[in-house]
Amino acid sequence: MRRKAVNYGGGFYNEIEFHPLAGADTIEELKTYGWPSADWFDYEAIPDLIRQTNATGGPYAIIALNCNVFETAWHMRGLERTMLDLALNPEQVDFILGKVADFYLEQATRTLQAARGAIDLVFTADDIGQQKGLLMSLDMWARHIKPHHARINKAIHEYGARAIYHSDGAVMDAVPGLIDMGIDILQALQFDAEGMDARALKDRFGERLCFQGGVSVQRTLPFGEPNQVRREVESLIRSLGRDGGYILGPSHAIQAGTPAENVYAMFEAALHFSRNGGWQ
Repeated sequence: MRRKAVNYGGGFYNEIEFHPLAGADTIEELKTYGWPSADWFDYEAIPDLIRQTNATGGPYAIIALNCNVFETAWHMRGLERTMLDLALNPEQVDFILGKVADFYLEQATRTLQAARGAIDLVFTADDIGQQKGLLMSLDMWARHIKPHHARINKAIHEYGARAIYHSDGAVMDAVPGLIDMGIDILQALQFDAEGMDARALKDRFGERLCFQGGVSVQRTLPFGEPNQVRREVESLIRSLGRDGGYILGPSHAIQAGTPAENVYAMFEAALHFSRNGGWQ
């Protein structure tokens, strides 16, 4: 893949401008691609890196990796081509997804082996939601993507770690499947998306999932007042923090131009309500 910096007014995003598998039309062409190898990484350095990190004031919760199966596949193929393949050429997209997942599975396994129990969490992700629903049907997701995450999560659990899963958007309908494939923490909780409701999420899935995120980066943090931020924080803690299982944070990366006082208010309110029983 090749990326270029795109200025959005308050900073830059590195957008993909070249998809190396966009022109491949057969399985044979896909097989001849120079696929990345998990051998390219130095796993022997991991224990010392963890020790160095904890020596700065820890112990900390150690998070490793970034396993994005569907996203990496479409980054290599192109989003439009990948979505068309899911409908018209499933054998080709399945081949790409399988190669990507094989890489992440081996990388995760070797990382966790090297850490010898010192890694607490593994970050996995695939943005499968948009503002009004899923990017594809639940059946299509369950057939082509979910099984790959399931085998990665199985390896994560075998080494005593937990799986964080990130997806933006309206993913409420996918949550039972996400639980079934083995995630432990759902992040980043975009409650501005259609059908996403904090109380319903906790009521339906709170016994099986931990939740992370939720403070709106589309509305409250960039455009609200500090008191509105505090009220949203309290509401989320009361809804999602009942009986524990909630890590408060923004619903995505805080964007450039967000008032600093609103960011401060988010952390200040979280500290206040956690110390004063705000989840009761």
